[in-house]
Amino acid sequence: MRSLATYLVEILEANGVDTVFGIPGVHTIDLYRGLEGSGIRHVTPRHEQGAGFMADGYARVTGKPGVCFIITGPGMTNIVTAMGQAYGDSIPMLVISSVNSVGELGSGRGHLHELKDQSSLIREVSAFSHTILDVSEVEPVLTRAFALFAAGRPRPVHIEIPVGLLNTDASSMPAARRFVLPGAPAPAPQAVKEIATRLSAASRPLIVAGGGAIRAASAIQTLAERLGAPVVMTVNARGVVPGDHPLAVPLTGDCAAVTALLDGSDAILALGTEFGPTDFADRLPRNGRLSGWLARVDLDAEQLMRGLQADLPVLADAKHTATEVLEALPEREPRQAGADLARAARQEVEGALNPVIAAGLQMLDTLAHDVPDAVMVGDSTQPVYAGCTAFGAPRPGSFFCSATGFGTLGYALPAAVGAALGSRGRPVFGIIGDGGLQFTIGEMASATEAATSIRLIVWNNSGYGEIKTYMINAGVAPVGVDTYTPNFEVLAPGFGWGYRKASSMAAFRAAISDPSPGNLVIEIDEASFVASSAGKQL
Repeated sequence: MRSLATYLVEILEANGVDTVFGIPGVHTIDLYRGLEGSGIRHVTPRHEQGAGFMADGYARVTGKPGVCFIITGPGMTNIVTAMGQAYGDSIPMLVISSVNSVGELGSGRGHLHELKDQSSLIREVSAFSHTILDVSEVEPVLTRAFALFAAGRPRPVHIEIPVGLLNTDASSMPAARRFVLPGAPAPAPQAVKEIATRLSAASRPLIVAGGGAIRAASAIQTLAERLGAPVVMTVNARGVVPGDHPLAVPLTGDCAAVTALLDGSDAILALGTEFGPTDFADRLPRNGRLSGWLARVDLDAEQLMRGLQADLPVLADAKHTATEVLEALPEREPRQAGADLARAARQEVEGALNPVIAAGLQMLDTLAHDVPDAVMVGDSTQPVYAGCTAFGAPRPGSFFCSATGFGTLGYALPAAVGAALGSRGRPVFGIIGDGGLQFTIGEMASATEAATSIRLIVWNNSGYGEIKTYMINAGVAPVGVDTYTPNFEVLAPGFGWGYRKASSMAAFRAAISDPSPGNLVIEIDEASFVASSAGKQL
């Protein structure tokens, strides 16, 4: 018999799914029966939150949805945090779970893993949550999910299946097929014409790129060069223009330099950015309007109406829009002033960094210089905050983190596992604090099991250093931030990892060039590293 679970797996495989993250449970064993004989690889994390973070990292480096198989009840409550991070960052994630059988749903009788209304809980961190009640629903709901990933604002999708239906006979269902999906929407010709005209006539044009502009990197760089327009990149857009490009402004909007660029520009094209407070803080005008003309391009109609009010809101794909505007742009000499403005903004921010942030930024610059093909996966930790402040990634998708948006801890290790599995041999570096690592430290075993070769940079300040500083500056006694820190040198071999200590930049450079196979912990003592980095340039 061909079961519903087998039919579902066949559809996933037909649509390019090659990896699934999950922890088997009594409520999902039929999904695993479906995996048997397929070409889909299964990766077992040590916690369902780890499964979600792995799927997130995998999706960011492949552009494909990260897929998870999760048990009902505690499995779903465990993955909610990871789904929240993916929702905040617009990452495609497909979470397929079991749910209690029909007749047990919402009974309140205390069935194993019973929640009052699992779908309602998950709906808060997903584009939609759907309960399958008949085998005929499987293909339509998966088509709907993949259409969203292909042409809409990609966010997690949750599909739950009652346990009793997983082994339902699906022999009458047609053969699994690859979906024919809609393409991302193109901008209206009149909108393209107006944007091109405004940018061409502007004396100080500006481009703002968000995470939704990652796929438009090539067109954006060419457009910026044609205009001589600086490109402000949010954290999720770093590398859209390489950090060493004269027009690159890899800075958060939480600085006077970016505010000056926004205030001083007479025509701004914003692509795939929500102008969110974790990127722009409170520096945007309270009346929601800039002094110059603003076009906002986004796949989400509601998002276009939030925050900064656009003179021209465009519901369209960033890549289509940038490409078509470039084609419509009249020939003109690029403004040299744009490169001067970009350089001045970078210098203003970099000259005001405190020693810890400056050392973290130098570490990231060194890593990008010495390992130019690296994928850097960041947690909420000091060097990643430095990266958010002013790191110019060398290429799109080469630096991403959990420090903005939902702002989770423990992300970097499991997300690096997912990135390593999807990166096709590119070197992957996780960057995490000693406190954050203890959230998901069990995923070191998952990495060993998955045969990855991750370099995990552990920034050790013996606790929650950023929060401690924040408490002290706020006049609050630092309670609960000086935590016990494990001996990573002893711990790493127990998980099958190598270990190196790096208390200076020279030691760090030696560690990141270590050719040893397998996974490696690179522990950095913050105090020693910051002291050794003071005043040094790459």
